[in-house]
Amino acid sequence: MVLMTAVTANSKAPTAVPVDLAAAIQDLKRKRNAVILAHYYQEPEIQDIADFIGDSLELSRKAAGTNADVIVFCGVHFMAETAKILSPQKTVLLPDLDAGCSLADDCPADAFADFRARHPDHIVVSYINCTAAVKAQSDLICTSSNAVDLVRQLPADRPILFAPDRNLGRWVQKQSGRELTLWPGRCIVHETFSEEAVLRLQIEHPAAEVIAHPECLEPLLDLADFIGSTSKLLHHAESSSAESFIVLTEPGILHQMQQRIPGKTFLAVPGLDGCSCNACPYMRLNTLEKLWRCLSVGAPEIEMDEDLRLRALQPIQRMLEMSL
Repeated sequence: MVLMTAVTANSKAPTAVPVDLAAAIQDLKRKRNAVILAHYYQEPEIQDIADFIGDSLELSRKAAGTNADVIVFCGVHFMAETAKILSPQKTVLLPDLDAGCSLADDCPADAFADFRARHPDHIVVSYINCTAAVKAQSDLICTSSNAVDLVRQLPADRPILFAPDRNLGRWVQKQSGRELTLWPGRCIVHETFSEEAVLRLQIEHPAAEVIAHPECLEPLLDLADFIGSTSKLLHHAESSSAESFIVLTEPGILHQMQQRIPGKTFLAVPGLDGCSCNACPYMRLNTLEKLWRCLSVGAPEIEMDEDLRLRALQPIQRMLEMSL
């Protein structure tokens, strides 16, 4: 069981918001010996104040290697859980407890246990975008960067259950040549991209490369020139000779792309009506003010039962061993 403590009236939360939030956050960070992590999908002002920016596992590993006493994870709750799994001795804070994840929510631990029971001979591979309780039921954790390579290493005579993202699972199945039994989860952000919107952008920008995250639907992946994790999309944009890119993932990554490669053009894919439907509503719950309040009062904090933490740690360690 994962416990998250919320800010209460007894937490002595400050009421007056500083004029210069960024400076106040830096001051609190020094006082608490904290490290601030920001996922690529956070708002630009949070990315700009973070000590580390990246994908979820990469961030948790970097934080574990620091001498910080406190980790503030500007992301979603399964990411903060992963940080606690890897750094049990550190205090892990999440600016907004409501920053969840549709993909993790799509795979409740009890329903997943029933699903596993119906496939007792399967090796259970779970994408890191799941709860600690699901990780604890898994044989192996993967990321979108290493999923294909890890699945290829598994014994050919053992069937594989892959959870929770069905779109990533289909792509891994196609790339690895292994048949996978898929849990039917999905990311609401990556499933909202419109094929028609991409085709329109391709007509308007015929020289642009289409780069896509493997959580997208298969018809979108069929349009892509390059498919990879968020960090791989960033690295590809840096190394590619193309000057413009149509980006099929959460648009928060465009901030880093524009900062690292200012001479290139990056195009977010809008909804058909021009809306910014592909901005993750959960990621965007974190704000500078919530980050400041979280550091001010030392809450909300992620706390985890030690038995659950150790069980969730095992498949992560197995992934790291297989990735050497």
